[in-house]
Amino acid sequence: MNILVLCTGNSCRSQLAEGYLKYFAGDKANIYSAGIETHGVNPRAIATMLEDGIDISNHTSNNVDEYADIDFDYVITVCDNAKEACPVFPSKAKTFHYNFPDPAKAQGTEEEIMAQFRAVREMIKTYTKDFVEKNL
Repeated sequence: MNILVLCTGNSCRSQLAEGYLKYFAGDKANIYSAGIETHGVNPRAIATMLEDGIDISNHTSNNVDEYADIDFDYVITVCDNAKEACPVFPSKAKTFHYNFPDPAKAQGTEEEIMAQFRAVREMIKTYTKDFVEKNL
């Protein structure tokens, strides 16, 4: 079973989702994440996941084109921009969409920004746990 999480820059939301899907799915699925563009993995995304005991520091920011040869069972878009710009996969992939807020756009003090990252992390954690329970 192959699952792709798609976002704009493969920097925050898709990285969080990839981390949690790997955690919840275990060996039931191969999890990939990609972006329409690549912005690098956001250091705050890494930090907020470490707070919850999941290390995504070895993740890479990948372009969706890198996975053209993989036959995905599920494609999850985690932002409206990715859904609209999502390439059509010539596969049987079931598509899911949830527009999570972008914590990279958070403003304020470091504490306020990290609070946004934590809030989105919790939303994504709940979503991915539910996804795995219902679909895998």
